[in-house]
Amino acid sequence: MTILKFPAIRARQSEAHTVLSFAALASDLQKFAVIERVARDATGGLSGFQRPQIAGHIREIRDYLEKPEAILPNPIVVAFTNNVDISDEGSDGRCTVEIDIDAGPPGMVVDGQQRLTALGQVFEKDFQVFVSAIICRDDEELRRQFVLINNTRPLPKSLIYELLPTVTGLPRRLGDRSMAADIAARLNYDETSSLRGQVYQHTNPGGLIRDTAIQRVIINSLSDGVMRELIREPDGADLSFKLISDFYEAVQYVFKDEWRGHTPKTSRLVHGAGIMSLGYVMEILVLLDGARTFDDFAKGLACLVDNTAWTSGEWKFAENDKRHWKSVQNVNRDITTLAQYLVSIVRADVRRRRNQNGSEGSPQKIAER
Repeated sequence: MTILKFPAIRARQSEAHTVLSFAALASDLQKFAVIERVARDATGGLSGFQRPQIAGHIREIRDYLEKPEAILPNPIVVAFTNNVDISDEGSDGRCTVEIDIDAGPPGMVVDGQQRLTALGQVFEKDFQVFVSAIICRDDEELRRQFVLINNTRPLPKSLIYELLPTVTGLPRRLGDRSMAADIAARLNYDETSSLRGQVYQHTNPGGLIRDTAIQRVIINSLSDGVMRELIREPDGADLSFKLISDFYEAVQYVFKDEWRGHTPKTSRLVHGAGIMSLGYVMEILVLLDGARTFDDFAKGLACLVDNTAWTSGEWKFAENDKRHWKSVQNVNRDITTLAQYLVSIVRADVRRRRNQNGSEGSPQKIAER
């Protein structure tokens, strides 16, 4: 059995957690801690949590550490769920940490992955660093600590959001986004999704549509739209997933030439402004037209075909407000303007079809569909 031992100090912070601090050589640290980068398996299952390494940042740290006067006062934060014991603990918090590395490194780096990677590239000296260790109950607790520790640091928000569905017991402001993040991830990986593989996430960097844009559509709907009611059903998450998948399938069908083969730079349809503004169109079609399926949404979107400028021309928002198609940006002001424009056209079309259909288009009939 291979055991690494370090004299440590235990901090009395929480009855539910064990928090320790000790110093270790970089070579030893790499024996008991690993950097597990966020990834998904073939079925969409999430593993790991660290963002991709930043080569430029690592190179700068390495170049600095190679200098004789270099210091690294910030600790590497490592979390353990097993194969670590505390012995010889005294009343003053002094103790010995024993780490069993027979089965491989049992610790996961929670904070300091770029520093640790840089340390591994310094060959002239074996740098000694501080380690802050957290002993967690299980993997879920480990992920929770990663989210809470890094949420106030400059990590990409989309990475934090992608991890949220795997964590419970979070602050309200993060918990509210968890459902949206879960549905967005399902839209990206479920075989039945119309957006499969098209959403940009840290586990899918080839996606074109920003996950934060899709999440905003879902959050708005969960707060004030149709999903607020759907999510209360026993299969509410499934119903919400199908609704938004059917809607964007209809969008891709109705505007196939403006969607297929485009990027946010060449089409405002797959741009954050287009995705989010169309979310309001989905809500109005559900509310006024009783839309629920692909066919319903495709019929409701048809009126927009000759009134949009997703890839060329100009938007005619008002008599004195005409803009080049590319001038619409992913800012609240432009998203609101575009949404109001699209919704006004859809509202008028719904009224027109009601008048044509007579009693079949009455509010009562629409509500019964």
